[in-house]
Amino acid sequence: MDKNNKNSMRITTTLLKTLCVLVLLIAFSCNPDETQTVAEFKNLVLSDEFDTDDFIDSDIWTFDIGNGTNGWGNNEEQFYTKRTENVSVQNGTLIIKAIKEDYSGSDYTSSKILTKGLKEQAYGRFEARIQLPTGQGMWPAFWLLGANCGDGTADTEVWPNCGEIDIMEYRGQEPTVVHGSVHGPGYAAGNAITKTYALENDRFDTGFHVFGIEWTPEYINYYVDDVLYNQITRQQVEEKGTWVFDQPFYIIINLAVGGNFIGAPNEETVFPQTMLIDYVRVYNK
Repeated sequence: MDKNNKNSMRITTTLLKTLCVLVLLIAFSCNPDETQTVAEFKNLVLSDEFDTDDFIDSDIWTFDIGNGTNGWGNNEEQFYTKRTENVSVQNGTLIIKAIKEDYSGSDYTSSKILTKGLKEQAYGRFEARIQLPTGQGMWPAFWLLGANCGDGTADTEVWPNCGEIDIMEYRGQEPTVVHGSVHGPGYAAGNAITKTYALENDRFDTGFHVFGIEWTPEYINYYVDDVLYNQITRQQVEEKGTWVFDQPFYIIINLAVGGNFIGAPNEETVFPQTMLIDYVRVYNK
């Protein structure tokens, strides 16, 4: 065999090896076990665009008032009110404001709105476009709670047996990171099933971002803007406890101050702090 033929064979062999490697890489990257299912919910069933300069829509939202038991179970430091100082709608935006003030035995006031008893749904896409506050001790959240949550009597379940889906939680001292979690029997509080998402070259307190989930009987997908960053499956949950996400849940949006998850404000925390919500939307199939 002449030298040119040998060189040609070497080149051909090298190309074939390279092609085989590429085929294998593509095959592995497309392995269905490593991809995440994306459910598409396009039927809009609830939309609050906050497009009137008035109080919030009482057909959609109600309030939790007070400081709860043991700071709502988390040693939080705020007293929730429905005063316009703490919650209002202005220029197409819902504003929840945390204020440092002495009020009914608490050092801070804020607000917590919820759709309990008004708008509850099992499965679907739940999303909100929000700009978050900043600073040590700021704990905003957009989350869902099982409609049967209660004290364990009259067809209710105590937390966490009723289930909780945290679409977005955030520590004010970490302005580039949000958390998405589920809580239930066997995987609650510090043992929640959770994952974080971090922005690159951006912060959650300097602009609006869309936080959402797509929830089906088999999994819950978590999104920030158009990024699918987490999937929690029924199988994954049942390895730790009981899947309790086959019932209606209601929406909660609140801005807490202090608490076990976040820690107390410090001397560098500036008040008032605001959580701005552009819209809340819910879809089903």
